[in-house]
Amino acid sequence: MSGQEDIRSHSCRRTRHFNQRLDTMPAAVFSQTKHVFGPLDTRQIQVPRVLVDSAALDSAGVYPHFGTRPEGLTPAEAAVRLAEYGPNVLAGGQQTGVWRLFWRSVLNPLVILLMVLSAVSFASGDLRAGSVMVCMIVLGVGLKLIQEARADSAAAKLKQMISVTATVVRNGADQEVRVSQLVPGDVVKLAAGDMIPGDLRLVETRDLFVSQGALTGESCSVEKFAAERSPVAAPLELTSVVFLGTSVESGSATAVVVATGRETYLGGMAESLSEEPPPTAFDQGVTRFTWLMLRFLLVMAPLVFVLNGLMRRDWTGAFFFAVAVAVGLTPEMLPMIVTVCLSKGALAMSRQKVIVKHAGAIQNLGAMDILCVDKTGTLTMDRVILEKHCDVRLKPSDEVLALAYLNSHFQTGLKNVLDRAILAHTETHVHANIPENAKVDEIPFDFERRVMSVVVRTREGRDCLICKGAPEAIFPRCQNFVVDGQFLPMDHAHIDDLKQEHEQLSADGFRVLAVASREFAARESAHPYSKLDECELTLDGYVAFLDPPKDSARPALQALQAHGVQVKVITGDNDLVARKICKEVGLSTEFVLLGSDVEALTDEGLADSAQRTTLFARVSPAHKQRIIKALRSRGHVVGFMGDGINDAPALRVADVGISVDTAVDIAKASADMILLEKSLLVLDAGVLEGRKVFANVLKYVRMGASSNFGNMCSMLGASLFVPFLPMAPIQILANNMLYDLSQTPIPTDDVDFDQLQKPHPWDIRKLTRFILFIGPCSSLFDYSTFLVMLYGFNCWDTSTPLAAAHSASLFQSAWFVESLLTQTLIIHVIRTNQIPFLQSRPSWPLLSMSVAIMATAIAIPFTPLGGLLGLVPLPAAYWPMLVATLVGYVGLTQLVKTWLLKLKRI
Repeated sequence: MSGQEDIRSHSCRRTRHFNQRLDTMPAAVFSQTKHVFGPLDTRQIQVPRVLVDSAALDSAGVYPHFGTRPEGLTPAEAAVRLAEYGPNVLAGGQQTGVWRLFWRSVLNPLVILLMVLSAVSFASGDLRAGSVMVCMIVLGVGLKLIQEARADSAAAKLKQMISVTATVVRNGADQEVRVSQLVPGDVVKLAAGDMIPGDLRLVETRDLFVSQGALTGESCSVEKFAAERSPVAAPLELTSVVFLGTSVESGSATAVVVATGRETYLGGMAESLSEEPPPTAFDQGVTRFTWLMLRFLLVMAPLVFVLNGLMRRDWTGAFFFAVAVAVGLTPEMLPMIVTVCLSKGALAMSRQKVIVKHAGAIQNLGAMDILCVDKTGTLTMDRVILEKHCDVRLKPSDEVLALAYLNSHFQTGLKNVLDRAILAHTETHVHANIPENAKVDEIPFDFERRVMSVVVRTREGRDCLICKGAPEAIFPRCQNFVVDGQFLPMDHAHIDDLKQEHEQLSADGFRVLAVASREFAARESAHPYSKLDECELTLDGYVAFLDPPKDSARPALQALQAHGVQVKVITGDNDLVARKICKEVGLSTEFVLLGSDVEALTDEGLADSAQRTTLFARVSPAHKQRIIKALRSRGHVVGFMGDGINDAPALRVADVGISVDTAVDIAKASADMILLEKSLLVLDAGVLEGRKVFANVLKYVRMGASSNFGNMCSMLGASLFVPFLPMAPIQILANNMLYDLSQTPIPTDDVDFDQLQKPHPWDIRKLTRFILFIGPCSSLFDYSTFLVMLYGFNCWDTSTPLAAAHSASLFQSAWFVESLLTQTLIIHVIRTNQIPFLQSRPSWPLLSMSVAIMATAIAIPFTPLGGLLGLVPLPAAYWPMLVATLVGYVGLTQLVKTWLLKLKRI
């Protein structure tokens, strides 16, 4: 551990919420060396130029440069600047407007197509067909709008990020001013625990350490100074400036506000996040399927129009028939089915402690084959514990534990996470005899010595000085060390061996502090102890700390891997700590990439390396984003789990961004779903729910597309030899609408176990094969129905207008019923890869709706509604033929489906 990374610099708190004071749970992993971060991708996030330029100024020149003075602005000056620059806020809690949600629902190729077709129907006088299409549009768009409005209302209300106060100097007096009222040029005073209220240039500092892990990913605080010490550093590494969204870990400072609100670095990030995120794998899959069906439509509808026009010389009738065919090929209920499936999934996931913000993320979670996570708090407990207390030979030592406890117990300064870990250790209360040790004096910590000491009086009446700090700060103060009760000198030969011992702990991923002591004769209070007494010490041993892995981490990772999800760890912490944690939870560390390696790789090289790498360590926010993009470029569906400001860009570019309810607001705003419990077990349950959603969406897509394609093939063939329209346009629309209604319970359907065991991303090639092989199966039995009706029921008879009308009505009624029954029944064949009803049963709502639609299809020709649709009652001899058709169709489809599955073609 470097000398600069002392006890206080490892307080390592992580900023959680920007509308609270920083008394949050500390981050729990400590770096052995300072992290080296590459510059952020400035194409994504811009650091204010004025802030960078201010670092080149000396402290005295900062005040005139920004038009202020040490006494601060006057209220009048502040009011003028507030009017000029606006309030110091980033974002409000606005919801997406209803009109925007409506517009988003309407801007769908399928909906637009239906609107065009309905407009054509109305314009050409076919009011019944146009009305049916309008009902389809209202049903699909309306339900989608309602579901999205509910989801947006439940999850989109984010608080204003800035609602605390800051100590501001105005007119020479300190005042508490709401952060939203700060303006450039304000003079601000900072103390331990304060939020940084804007982007500031420091002019005075006293042992100032700032926690900026939320921006950079660093797990530990960094020291800041009034004079710039890294003039050529990347902007976030400048030592004389501090950023909105970070916090003061210890020390104090005076600073001048340089930028506020959206002009800050954090504000620039918020602006970048307001852009539309790239389309996810689910969005791309739905779009590809939509255009696949539109291509089928653009081929089939004109072909049907031309054939019917040429065969019957009735171009007006052919036009309406072609319009109906186009509607029949359109899976107009897809937006509604998808929305209902996703909404049902969101409700189920809420019971699993997962809040879904963007419904489409559920399917992406199910299709996800790579999950990238941070180490801290996800694999680990996000809580530092005292793991080892040992002598210099690394043997357990209760004496060292007692000394460390006394040091932490009696110090009066701000106790950091390491002190709290020592005090919380259960064994300390047994071995540290507190009542018999009275505090005599204390030598506070300072950033020059890098150690802190307390002096206690033992029961023998002697004073014992106990010193604790980083080994490299303690070693020079030691005269000897103790091993098994023997005192040995700290000469060069021994020092090298001692360094190897504590470096072994560091190499195992522990944060190590050395403990040393020295006895004095009792002193009177008139002769206090000082830092000059921190010499000729005896090195007693070490205390080692670790953020241990969660008990649930290993089984959760095993569950995810069993379900086909690779887990990759992306952390800003050092690789030694990360390797140890990965090893303990069962992740391979054979391939590790550091941030410096990522920086040196091209996008192509990174994509190749990222696929085989399990651990990415010492990475910057820009690296995280590049890694996610690289994995997606190789066809993977990538999830990213993060909770810091620095995670927001990566959350946006992932297929599914996952955050937690304790995350910072920007991370939650960027995420697609929010876990109420930071556990991978919860996420694994979400993965299975996502796969259920996708399986049910795919059922509709396969059923609707293959059935509609089969019907259109039948219509195309019938147009060549049937002497009248095989089905009237209004009948096609009614048939299509009833069939769509039969599929509305699909979101309630059960999903077979085998469909949940691995990711199932969209595969348009497999879907196309399914349509081309399964669709024509229905056409074979449609043609058999055509032949039976033409020859068995004499529907060829068109000798008189009356005979022609009767033949057409009988033929159309027979095909209407047969088509609707076969389409509805085949749902139960396509919904499973197993034998329907025997090995896999549908849900009761789906089964009930299927029975209801089939009964409706049988009854319609005998009702007044059938008369309005141009249907007539069917003769008794028709029904045995229909039963045979249904049995044959189901059997053939099952055989073809089984064959395709065996060949792994679907």
